[in-house]
Amino acid sequence: MKSSRSLHRLTEAGVIAALYAALTLILPVLSFGPVQFRLSEALTILPVFTPAAIPGLTLGCVLANAIGLGVGANPAGLMDIAFGSVATLLAALCSYGLRNVRWFGVPVLSTIPPVFFNAAIIGLELCFMVLGGFSWEGFGLMAAEVGAGEAVVAIAGGVIVFLAIEKTGVKNKLFLAGKSGSLCRSHDKSRRNP
Repeated sequence: MKSSRSLHRLTEAGVIAALYAALTLILPVLSFGPVQFRLSEALTILPVFTPAAIPGLTLGCVLANAIGLGVGANPAGLMDIAFGSVATLLAALCSYGLRNVRWFGVPVLSTIPPVFFNAAIIGLELCFMVLGGFSWEGFGLMAAEVGAGEAVVAIAGGVIVFLAIEKTGVKNKLFLAGKSGSLCRSHDKSRRNP
């Protein structure tokens, strides 16, 4: 049973990584640069459903940034692979930590860490890459540009993704449930009542 849970978590992380990378690379002109509008950032709500989203989103970011570099779409290059992935990891950890804080049943606070960490870390990265060095004014501009795009996708898109998963019952089919790590209720019932 434990190996089954581990395999399920690994599968969840792999699927999330692939989705994140694909959604980032589908519109590379919007995914890289000062004004980022990554459709994939709507997936940053997934740590609310599964801790497997933490490595999944991080790996997806590494893949997207590396492939973006390889095809010439990612001007920040290796710096973006490193720092962008750290921003995604920190955001996913915080989103997971806030998963039980709800407003009208929606984990709105879980959508904020991706905005904060990307604005701060990617804003700083772009300050050096685009402006050639640090200045508070330049950092403020870069952070505001990244944060604005991130806010639209991570907050609005994240809430839409959350509601779609929650309301359709998809979460019961895709994600392992709760802290116990047992399979979700629909799977548990089918095992108890053959």
